[in-house]
Amino acid sequence: MRPTLREYVAAHPDNKPKPMSGIGWGYFFGALGAVLFSMKAIFVKLAYQPGSGLAANEVDAITLMALRLGFSMPVYLGIFYWAIQKLKSEGKPAPSGKNMMLAGLLGVLGYYICAFLDIQGLKYVTAQLERLLLFTYPVFVLVISAVFLGVRPKPLSILGILVGYLGIIVVFAGGDITVGENLVLGTCMILACALLFATFQVLAKPMITRLGSTVFTCCAMFTAGTVIFTHLITQNVIEGTLGVPNLPNRIWLLGIAMAFFSTLIPSFMVNIAIGRIGAQSTAMLGLLSPIATVVFAIFWLGEPFGLYDALGTLLTLLGIGFYSWYSRKAEQPIAQTQPAALHK
Repeated sequence: MRPTLREYVAAHPDNKPKPMSGIGWGYFFGALGAVLFSMKAIFVKLAYQPGSGLAANEVDAITLMALRLGFSMPVYLGIFYWAIQKLKSEGKPAPSGKNMMLAGLLGVLGYYICAFLDIQGLKYVTAQLERLLLFTYPVFVLVISAVFLGVRPKPLSILGILVGYLGIIVVFAGGDITVGENLVLGTCMILACALLFATFQVLAKPMITRLGSTVFTCCAMFTAGTVIFTHLITQNVIEGTLGVPNLPNRIWLLGIAMAFFSTLIPSFMVNIAIGRIGAQSTAMLGLLSPIATVVFAIFWLGEPFGLYDALGTLLTLLGIGFYSWYSRKAEQPIAQTQPAALHK
């Protein structure tokens, strides 16, 4: 008679299933965080779709940004308070007001200006193209480092860049995802977002060293949120409207989803992954983000995806992925994964 599973495990304790290791959980959280970050573009595109009394593109970028920050800012404030109390309990000095102010100014660049260009650009381009263009932002980090910091790029890094941008060229040459009346405008806005976010990453690196990633991110998000709400209120006063309170429930739910499922939760997951498997392995899992966007965009948004799109996306992922891996291995200054990063 064949023994039951319980009897077999009791008789062979060495074969008992073992819980997932810390490294295994690191890869799990890193992968899931990358996938959840990719949902941001999907939520934005859904918000721009007509429905519940709204015409197409009737919701503007600043309103979506305010919803995203409005639901996530209280959590970041709580984290900031906890971080400061932890420093006090450990007998360490609190961050200086000057450093926190500088972090806030960088937050305006990274989480207000870049976010506006990104979300506004999504009005004009597909979610897949947006994610693919943003995925090339480490290239701008390399250019900035070479021009302003005198860092000479390695030949293999340049090769990876060329392969990555060859993929973009293939997509624009015959891809189905490069559609839209304002494709050029949307593309320029997304590329401008990538360039400015690369600038943000380069400038943020020394500030993160001084403040720590937790305090830096909280200061940056709080200041950016303050500017976003000021922008929204000023816009409503000028237009004589009360846009946010009158939004349909569908938009409110999408705003909550952006705040929690594509900002807060994945930022914590990425931090856990960095702590367990390191920044390099976590960054490489970011390759899943464009892939997840392709899948969600096809099956959820109904976006096209043809042969040229597949070939161009593959070349871009391979080129930029190799460049990121090689640059970290060669210790060249490329962007580090940040909580609540727009491109994740």
